[in-house]
Amino acid sequence: MSESQPSWQPLVCRGIRGATTADANTAEAILSATRELLIELIRRNGIRQEDVTSVIFTTTPDLNAEYPALAARQLGWHEAALMCMQELNVPHGLRQCIRVLIHWNTTRSLHEIQHVYIRGAVNLRPDRSIELPEAIQQIQLSNQEEL
Repeated sequence: MSESQPSWQPLVCRGIRGATTADANTAEAILSATRELLIELIRRNGIRQEDVTSVIFTTTPDLNAEYPALAARQLGWHEAALMCMQELNVPHGLRQCIRVLIHWNTTRSLHEIQHVYIRGAVNLRPDRSIELPEAIQQIQLSNQEEL
């Protein structure tokens, strides 16, 4: 290690972004899609709930059946400040979209952060889209069959 590089990593607040789409404007569809997104962000980044400072959720105007922040509470994020907002109603914007910005205390560098874009939101950032694990894909297929 060179003398100019510290042997320790400073703790800083980083922003992690993600987005997904809900299948319908229902509480269950919004919460399910949001939980799926949060779980993938947690998995890919090793997020611990005690390191989350705050989270901003946004939804497009066509999603108003439930607050997506409830999904974070259901995952045990009781100490972090959570806020929900509505996206601008842009005519050519993605519909039924849920976005999240997590403010996370970490020693990771910016290039180590993995942002997550799934479902219909892969088109927002094709460079950051991911393939869902097979188990999640199977859950989605069984949910669609029930409809």
